[in-house]
Amino acid sequence: MRVLQLIDSLEGGGAERVAVNFANALSKNIEASFLCATRAEGILKKSIDSHVGYVCLKKTKVIDFKAIKQLNYFVSQNKIELIHAHSTSFFLATVIKILNRKVTLVWHDHYGKSEFLEERPKFVLKCCSKFFDHVFCVNSKLTDWSKNTLKLKSVSFLPNFAVQNIEEPVTQLKGIVGKRIVCLANLRVQKDHFNLLNAFKLIRKEHSDWTLHLIGAYIDDDYYKSIKIFITKNKLEQHIFIYGSCSDTNHILNQSTIGVLSSKSEGLPLSLLEYGLAKLPVIATRVGDCEKVISNSEEGILVEPQNNKVLAEALVTYMNDLDLRHQVAQNLYEKVRVSFSESSAMESLISIYKTQQK
Repeated sequence: MRVLQLIDSLEGGGAERVAVNFANALSKNIEASFLCATRAEGILKKSIDSHVGYVCLKKTKVIDFKAIKQLNYFVSQNKIELIHAHSTSFFLATVIKILNRKVTLVWHDHYGKSEFLEERPKFVLKCCSKFFDHVFCVNSKLTDWSKNTLKLKSVSFLPNFAVQNIEEPVTQLKGIVGKRIVCLANLRVQKDHFNLLNAFKLIRKEHSDWTLHLIGAYIDDDYYKSIKIFITKNKLEQHIFIYGSCSDTNHILNQSTIGVLSSKSEGLPLSLLEYGLAKLPVIATRVGDCEKVISNSEEGILVEPQNNKVLAEALVTYMNDLDLRHQVAQNLYEKVRVSFSESSAMESLISIYKTQQK
């Protein structure tokens, strides 16, 4: 089997990390594994295994004939049998499928606003979906949406899996060891950093030695500017730190004390799995399929979204109880290691690949 993972960029987002993880893991399990970044490279490029065939198209527009020609040649030359298109790369993948009817096309839906599916643009997706042989979804809501809205029959939930990266450690977190809260999430509206910022503000006076560390890609947009204004307005410059996109996430998590996700909407967040592998106690909002990872209080704390008071209470619970942090972290580590392993994900993935090629 010869499989290509297709993704828009190699920035440090969840879908991008999944595409790289899949390409790397498949290189050990099938004849040949490939990865194509359609638009841009990024920090994840250095994480691509040397056994994975790689190309970047540097696509500049929706219909880019040069990129189509380049990818079509790449697929032909490397005798690629199956294209696994992640997120919005489905359009280019559909064009290649039309040009190569024998190629199997699988789409992976990572849509991050699964709590707000009624707002999702779907005209182009619905047209392209006629060429999908199978759809993977990152949570159950997206699975139902594909079946009911796109009217697709071959749809399945495929849980993410996390790996501990071995990138060179370069990021040094500020603050006191043992008193660092980390949030591994790109700075986007649905990640609702303001929920976490306001929760942190509530507990800062009584826990002034704790610090908050925001790890994730951002652009100079209104959301990012609003976060910066919040930090300055509340005189939190020595307590809240923004690092941008970082490749050495395992090194960062090993310096952290509590892992948090405060999102309005999620799929099944890779960050939760990475927190688990790093043996961090975790607090997350009850959105998407987060409760598939944290299914009870012995594995972490789930709070209602957009409620900074309950999030603040959860933070204080962990801040004040070292033994509880250690026990919960160990329980989540075991859960992730067993239930969200690379081997089980690969077994499910390859099985469906084979089924679709028949």
